[in-house]
Amino acid sequence: MKRVFVIGFLLSASLTFAQTIPELFGKAKEEIKAGSWADASKTLDALEAEASKPGNEGVRKQLDAPLAFYRGVCAANLGKSDEAVASFGAFLKLQPNASIDKAVYSKKAVADFEKAQKAAAEHTPSLAEAYAAFSPAAGTVETADQYWAEGPAQWIMTADEKRAWAALTDPNARAAFVEAFWAARAALPGPDGRTYRQEFERRVAFADTNLAQDPEKRGSLTDRGMVFVLLGAPNWAARKPMRTGDEQDISDGLSTVGSQDAANAQRAARAGSTTSGRLATKSAQFAGPGKGALGANTNTVETWHYRKELLPAGAPFQELDFKFLTKQGYGVSVLQRESNIVTTLEAARPAPASR
Repeated sequence: MKRVFVIGFLLSASLTFAQTIPELFGKAKEEIKAGSWADASKTLDALEAEASKPGNEGVRKQLDAPLAFYRGVCAANLGKSDEAVASFGAFLKLQPNASIDKAVYSKKAVADFEKAQKAAAEHTPSLAEAYAAFSPAAGTVETADQYWAEGPAQWIMTADEKRAWAALTDPNARAAFVEAFWAARAALPGPDGRTYRQEFERRVAFADTNLAQDPEKRGSLTDRGMVFVLLGAPNWAARKPMRTGDEQDISDGLSTVGSQDAANAQRAARAGSTTSGRLATKSAQFAGPGKGALGANTNTVETWHYRKELLPAGAPFQELDFKFLTKQGYGVSVLQRESNIVTTLEAARPAPASR
């Protein structure tokens, strides 16, 4: 059976990094070979600390996989099975096709490695993991045409901005409006070094790619897409068959954020207009947590759980569950609009600077 990885590159004289790194790496290997698991763990800590110093970024990346693997070996032999499985899992994310040499490593290490392999095979990336790894395609910026305000920008537009947009008919005036719209939000922060606009457009692209449930409707314009655009990925998400009591007494199909928008949607529903909640589809692209595609006739409730650190500053909650119902004759992934949900979505709308 082939070895898990090749380490010769770490000792190559052609690499320019602090000499203590190959020395520490060699020391850790000798301690592991001798069965000195606690000492080896301390040496791995020292190796990681040395590799994390400025100027060692390149070798630090090269060490990620070996460090995770050897930490797993040490933890397994110290009787820390959960820690070992987690370390092996981190290793397998970097080396998904790797194997472990049963002739070299202990039965404990082999058993925990195989547990990590099984978990990796069964694991479906969460929304947060999928979003972290997401790379939007080029050219995803919204076109400033007459339909721009009907796109995902509607989730963050103020009532005044919607009225101002509705009065515009000239293409140049619309283009100027969109430039001013984003300029008013230029100072808003975005995560991971992105601007607010870059983060918004990234969320839109992810929702369009992963949360679409109707071939004729963008994922960012669904209820799930709206929540994702406003709040980002939840801490965790789950889906289960719907039980009695999961469905709330609401007007189906309300996908807007503001109270005025909700009232308009209710009037449209009474007039017989088709709302998003009534768009039951035959081929729902359900990118839910750990599940495959579900038909619109499958009664389910999908829950997205957000803890305080992911909720907007103006939301007075420690944690909050967003529930999306799928029910025959009702709709696909329809958000249940309880008062705390509406309050949070309102708070997630950033206040633009005065123009």
